Amino acid sequence: MATIDGIVSGLGTGALIDSLIALQAGQQTLLSQKKATASSMVTALQALNTKVASLAEHAATAAKPATWQAVTAAVTQPGTATAAPGTTPGAPGAGAAGATATVRTGAQIGTLSFRVTAVAQSQASLVELPATFASTTPSFTITRGGQDVTVTAASSSVPDLVDAFNAPGTGVRATAVKVAVLDGEGRATGETTYRLQLTGTETGAAHAFTVAHDGADLTLGSVRTASDSAITLFPGSPSEQTLTSASTTFEGVMTGVDLVVTAVTAPGAEPLTLDVTRDQAAARTLAAGLVTNLTTVLSEIGSRTRATTGTAADGGTLVTGGIFAGNTAVRLLQQNILAQGSMPVGGTSPSDVGIVLGKDGTFTFDQAVFDAAMAADPEKVATVLQGVAARLAETAKAASDPISGTLTLSVTAQQGTVRDLGDRIAEWDDRLAARRASLERTYASLETTLSGLQSQAGYLSSYLASSNPSTSS
Repeated sequence: MATIDGIVSGLGTGALIDSLIALQAGQQTLLSQKKATASSMVTALQALNTKVASLAEHAATAAKPATWQAVTAAVTQPGTATAAPGTTPGAPGAGAAGATATVRTGAQIGTLSFRVTAVAQSQASLVELPATFASTTPSFTITRGGQDVTVTAASSSVPDLVDAFNAPGTGVRATAVKVAVLDGEGRATGETTYRLQLTGTETGAAHAFTVAHDGADLTLGSVRTASDSAITLFPGSPSEQTLTSASTTFEGVMTGVDLVVTAVTAPGAEPLTLDVTRDQAAARTLAAGLVTNLTTVLSEIGSRTRATTGTAADGGTLVTGGIFAGNTAVRLLQQNILAQGSMPVGGTSPSDVGIVLGKDGTFTFDQAVFDAAMAADPEKVATVLQGVAARLAETAKAASDPISGTLTLSVTAQQGTVRDLGDRIAEWDDRLAARRASLERTYASLETTLSGLQSQAGYLSSYLASSNPSTSS
């Protein structure tokens, strides 16, 4: 309700009411501070939970034996430079002059020697078109792989013929090529004309084609003959044999390895060698990634637990703990991660394979130690890191599981606290509003009462003055 501030009493009733409300709002202020702290805790726990979930995912991948069986393929040849080898399934491997290799899932370690004796190509031919056509919309039959496809041109003009042969499903691509006109003795006349060149859309001898018009085969001038790729395996040995392919790719030439040929091996040159070896770079990346995720989680916990110092109101030093200080769930998670990441596997310490726990409680990846251990015994390294990863995956999963994880439950509990405090703060808003209204009514009533008393006092003064008039001497 609206009030007139101390109009009768002269008191600052508005300021007085504000002071009384401020005193009673102290509890609400404390609740707001608690809500802000709980909201900060929710944000911090959610950020930590995201990082722990990432650790769980990476560790689960690193715990799988198949993850450590990654291989890379490289084609080499004495006297030629090689490219960098491929590192993942489906990625191209290194290539010497004449071939490249691609590894797929399931590729196995091994070696193969071979020579490239032919590279697949598609047919390319110049078509001898009739001088005249019986129809204004000439038709042609393309025979390829025992199948016939008939195309009909909109007219006998070269552009329309090109469009007809380029229709979908013909198996050829057409283009007009400008050539010299020859006389009867094969000499250039100085004039030019356009000839139709057809190129097969697929390589391999099986995709050779012929072209007929009005039931008669047209003459095709050979530009390039359709042929298969061919490689000779184990050249020079009693087991020498030849493989062919309609394309430039030989699928599964070794288990999980495809070979792509690009050039014929020069006569007298050394054979090519396909080597499929363990992919040490991929293993190194996997181990380093595990350490990176470990470091990220522990750094998150450390930064939010570390105390900060400031200056108190009296000039003294004020020490404030981090938001995770005293949080049991976070402290236990930190201890478990440190333990699971550093405990030996089969008597071998993780530090012996490059995962080192320092005195400051942080992990680092020692690449030199890892590479040396891989060179000495890659199976042992894989076993140790799989064991460490499996333990970390279990610990991180138990904390970050979206339903039953300890961090997830902590987040849920803190969110419940935030909601409860919000409700209590809202209740205080209603309570204080009601108290203000009550005080305003009380002080308004006081002003009214004082106004009445002032009126009565004025009346009595007037009455007494009139009842006892003054006399002059």
